[in-house]
Amino acid sequence: MAHSASVSTWAFVFSFYFGVSKCYFAIPLKICAGRYNISSAVDLTRRVPSTSDGNGLSLASDPTGTVNFLDMVNNLQGDYGRGYYIEMSIGTPGQTVNILVDTGSSNFAVAAAPHQFISHYFNTALSDTYQSSGRTVTVRYTQGNWEGELGTDRVSIPKGPNGTVTINIAAIQSSDGFFLPGINWQGILGLAYPLLARPDSSVEPFFNSLVQQLGIPDIFSLQMCGTGISASSTVDPLVGSLIMGGAEPTLYHGSVWYTPIVEEWYYQVEVLKLEVGNQNLELDCREYNMDKAIVDSGTTLLRLPVNVFNAVVEAITRSSLIQDFSSGFWDGSKLACWMKGENPWRFFPKLSIYLRATNTSQSFRITILPQLYIQPITDVDGTLECFRFGLSSSANGLVIGATVMEGFYVVFDRAQRRLGFALSSCAASDGEALSEISGPFSAADVAANCSGGPLKEPLMWVISYALMAVCAAVLIILLLLLVLPWRCRNRAGEITDESSLVRHRIK
Repeated sequence: MAHSASVSTWAFVFSFYFGVSKCYFAIPLKICAGRYNISSAVDLTRRVPSTSDGNGLSLASDPTGTVNFLDMVNNLQGDYGRGYYIEMSIGTPGQTVNILVDTGSSNFAVAAAPHQFISHYFNTALSDTYQSSGRTVTVRYTQGNWEGELGTDRVSIPKGPNGTVTINIAAIQSSDGFFLPGINWQGILGLAYPLLARPDSSVEPFFNSLVQQLGIPDIFSLQMCGTGISASSTVDPLVGSLIMGGAEPTLYHGSVWYTPIVEEWYYQVEVLKLEVGNQNLELDCREYNMDKAIVDSGTTLLRLPVNVFNAVVEAITRSSLIQDFSSGFWDGSKLACWMKGENPWRFFPKLSIYLRATNTSQSFRITILPQLYIQPITDVDGTLECFRFGLSSSANGLVIGATVMEGFYVVFDRAQRRLGFALSSCAASDGEALSEISGPFSAADVAANCSGGPLKEPLMWVISYALMAVCAAVLIILLLLLVLPWRCRNRAGEITDESSLVRHRIK
């Protein structure tokens, strides 16, 4: 008994020392495979008739029988840090596969050949209804790529809308960095718009086909329940819900706050400002939307344009009780570790994102607590618990990924071209809500248009080539001015390095 008291005393001393001295341990970033525990507050026994929220949003069950939202609750499972997937049946007879849910792409693709990191694949030769188009397709993501053959086949979703649909399928033949060690999914479900489909927008995306063939509303909603769950947990897998055709009221609390979809390619939104611990970053709102701001379930972290990311890190460092973090924690190469039982989240501020409301003169604020962006990853020797930073810098726009989405129930109301955010019923820890929504606020202090309009990839290439041609022409003129004897070396207004277009070319 005395030995136990001594151990407890020393444990308290160590815990107090680590809290007061602001020390931490850092180890190389390593994500460990595992199973995870999550509790759900969803009442699965309740059935309600189809209703509307007054804005045309379908709620709960459709009495026609096409959709029963309660049957779709918890139809997702998750790989920690690697997305959420849904079970599907493809082909005739049906072959069961798990498909990653991705709102940041538009192709439905499934492994059609063996791969070292997947347990099984869709064998097109065994399906009586698979039809090849003879076209090849290649898709590149932020992480990884794949190449395959376009075709069509019949698909049903055991925990989805009733019925079978014929959809476009990319049968993946080869890939690089796409399938990962330890994953439990064999394909990807792109839920974005036709403009992102490859090789072109004539390839109708999955959800478009579902709406057309089953007649369900052009709305889906998403809940991802991975908040605060350590990757070293071995109890239950992460869960989530993909509700196709509307929104299920048992999965969220309070009202749904809507922001317009700026452009229908990605789910692009307009971010007006960011706050760290209630302190405005005071950046031009165009910085947040450069070159786009999107909501993407296939991205693990909250990704920010470089200038915004640096400003956020500086603000967190300034307002945090811990001042001496190495850069390795912020750039994702190291984990920060505390004694088990310590509460590292108390050292960090809340993060808030302001989105333009459907009433464009107003905005609303979605806020995540530190439990969402200081993420438990693994433990060391049973004495240390290690965490990663749930934000990263981005060279291609702001991405609201799982770090933020796990705090909210997100409604993709394509019918009314808007995205809705509500407090998720599973974003809580020990009875404490880990996310907040508030508003409306006036948007008079920001520009009327913070997004500046998206630059699509083909247009960007055209602009790049045009500017390269201009630069080449300027270079030729400069060379001529250098060699021609009649140039005026000492006259005012000559072309200098500071004024040359070459200095300001597209990077």
